Amino acid sequence: MMEIGDKVPDILGKDQNGKEIKRSDFKGKKLALYFYPKDNTSGCTAEACSLRDGYEELRKAGYEVVGVSKDSAKSHQGFIEKHDLPFDLIADTETSLQQQFGVWIEKSMYGRKYMGTQRTTFIINEEGLIEKIIGPKEIKTKDHANQILEK
Repeated sequence: MMEIGDKVPDILGKDQNGKEIKRSDFKGKKLALYFYPKDNTSGCTAEACSLRDGYEELRKAGYEVVGVSKDSAKSHQGFIEKHDLPFDLIADTETSLQQQFGVWIEKSMYGRKYMGTQRTTFIINEEGLIEKIIGPKEIKTKDHANQILEK
């Protein structure tokens, strides 16, 4: 698991359009890299919409936002369109970035064990170092933008 103070890899993955997203693309800005389980599910939609609604304020505070899930680029395109999301989503279909950050974990529902994404947001500073981690128990999906802004 990546921890506070760790340097984030430069290559993060490919977005909904197949464009490579790099940490260095956000030079001079903070990056809110948020990992979420699945496009178009209630909690993930609430979180994405909170970030959409707070996007201008986040940008004024020096942040960029990028989401990451196991969903395909096509799924991400539909999710972005449906909810008018102003930020990119990385299609981490092989879960390599999620594994690198330690958020691809064994979960359990109704006694069934399976692998899935642990909802987590990493705040990365201008130098590419992890400054803050908002873990799954702390994230308020409907108010996530304000959590990042610490309001």
